[in-house]
Amino acid sequence: MQNKADVLIVGGGVIGSSIAYNLLNDGFTGRIIVFEKDSVYEFASTPRSAGGFRQLYTTDVNVQLSRYSLSIYKEFAEKMAIDGEKVEIDFKQRGYLFLATEEMMPRFSKHLAMQHKNGVSSQLLEKHGLLDIIPELTLDDLAGGLYCSESGYLDPYSVMQGYIKASKFLGAEYVYDEVESLLTENDRIKGVKLANGTEYYAPIVINCAGAWASLLSEQANLPLPVIPIPRQIFQFDVGQSLQKYLPLTMDPTGVYFRHEGEKFIAGYAEDVVRKIDFSWRRSDFEENVWPILAHRVKNFEQVKITGGWAGLYDFNTKDHNAIIGEYPTMKGYFVAFGFSGHGMQQAPAVGKGLSELIRKGKYETLDLTPLRVERFAENELVIEDAIY
Repeated sequence: MQNKADVLIVGGGVIGSSIAYNLLNDGFTGRIIVFEKDSVYEFASTPRSAGGFRQLYTTDVNVQLSRYSLSIYKEFAEKMAIDGEKVEIDFKQRGYLFLATEEMMPRFSKHLAMQHKNGVSSQLLEKHGLLDIIPELTLDDLAGGLYCSESGYLDPYSVMQGYIKASKFLGAEYVYDEVESLLTENDRIKGVKLANGTEYYAPIVINCAGAWASLLSEQANLPLPVIPIPRQIFQFDVGQSLQKYLPLTMDPTGVYFRHEGEKFIAGYAEDVVRKIDFSWRRSDFEENVWPILAHRVKNFEQVKITGGWAGLYDFNTKDHNAIIGEYPTMKGYFVAFGFSGHGMQQAPAVGKGLSELIRKGKYETLDLTPLRVERFAENELVIEDAIY
């Protein structure tokens, strides 16, 4: 009985732990075991995230995911408290800003209507309105921007630990060993096999292994179009402080930047290359990021790099969006990966959705069927309109 459970979750980061928490918090009474190979989460994607939170998407399902997650993150400290100890996640609602060229403005105007329909308080800003948000901004090649004041950024590691502690408090068990393979029989999932040879059995297995999830699935002949790609984040300081704290700001070039305490972090839209690499390169900042920063904000003309790191995206090569739900040809095998950098933003809603799907056989709070596995075969992709 020790190796038998009702639900096995592969991957104990923010997605897997949110699912475990939501299942138990919603009344699931079965045994849940979560497997995480990185016991200190040194190379896990969650704590290596930039921590951005936005609602400025162009598809209904992604906006709705963010709207639900926002409602959770705003009250996370209190709602996830255990024995009165709050879970502080440092959620800074300083806004999210997409800067726009003249060519981009008509598309942003169209997106605005869809966002408003879904309850997002987004604004289309004219050129000089940008200076109210970032007074030091260089405007010569900009026409305006799309802005949401209630979005911002948070501490990913604290969110993940909040879900882990709450899951354990509610009864979830964490096993810190690597899952080597899925166990199947005919068209039904049976369990998992660990790298040490131990087998665990359950009628439901949820693959939330992030950048490693697709390899695990492929080994069981259950392929999905997701690859691991590295993304670097650079931390830097400036000589002259800005007048205001920054929203998470996305330049038209794909470079983004925000405050990190009194310092700053930045990253860029790197080439899509399938590999697992946790190194960061000062030369990439100097060649690909700093010239954009120096042009965009005059205070960034002189910067001092103070550190950096790299993490992995589980990158969906077909439409860059999450894949959520039961695998159509394998009963009991559920997936939640392919987030392509959106996992932290969508974790609360994904946990809630899969809790309902597993417990009740259907979605109730949010309809996540657009993100189903079958959409690739059915050619019903979820395409975001040129928003990173």
